[in-house]
Amino acid sequence: MRIGELAAVTGASVRSLRYYEEQRLLSSSRSPSGQRHYTHAEVERVHFIQRLYAAGLSSRTITELLPCVDAPSEETSDAAMERMEQERERLSAHIDDLRSTRDALDALMAVNRAHRNALRPGERSGRDMDEAGRPT
Repeated sequence: MRIGELAAVTGASVRSLRYYEEQRLLSSSRSPSGQRHYTHAEVERVHFIQRLYAAGLSSRTITELLPCVDAPSEETSDAAMERMEQERERLSAHIDDLRSTRDALDALMAVNRAHRNALRPGERSGRDMDEAGRPT
């Protein structure tokens, strides 16, 4: 299948597929006129690459993991496991940072609600406001 067909089947843009090839995540054969041709096996590979990107992995990390997929062995499996553990630690740290940011935002929202309530004494009590500070 040609690149446009692969794009249509996988939902990836033609530009993304070219990028995957440039990063050596995907390969194709070339026609005499230089057109890319893919096998049906590449459909699942593109879906796999998309899932890894959606999980927050970079093309560099994906490149490091693919040998385990392409040529499974104890060595490639061990290397992939080590890399995945590193990525998991990175994602866990990012999640912790996001939680801290959310907690800081929650605190700021509470201060804002209190300030708004103090500006309008007698109009509304804190019980008359929803969590976003909107009147109920």
